[in-house]
Amino acid sequence: MRVTLLLTVLALLLGAGCSTARQREPIAKSIHIDSPKLARGEKAYMQYCDKCHPGGDKGLGFALRNKPLPEFLIKLQVRMGFGAMPSFSDELLLDDQLDDIVDYIKLLKKQ
Repeated sequence: MRVTLLLTVLALLLGAGCSTARQREPIAKSIHIDSPKLARGEKAYMQYCDKCHPGGDKGLGFALRNKPLPEFLIKLQVRMGFGAMPSFSDELLLDDQLDDIVDYIKLLKKQ
């Protein structure tokens, strides 16, 4: 009986500690996608980039939201894959997809 009571109290305490005042409030701002090009960019970003740059923030790779790189350098980085970043050939990632991803990254920078 004591063990059951102790386990119940422990479970309640642990459960209460996991609660947060922000339960219904999103942590990050939602991104307003207002064009088909940005929607395609988001989809391609999620497929190719989000694993290492989750939401444009630092993950396995650097944060992209605060990179002041011009478009041509972003594209060069993607194609050449400097450092730990793998390269993405134009057969794997089409030029149109890369253009859409760059536009989506620019949107992430504004957030």
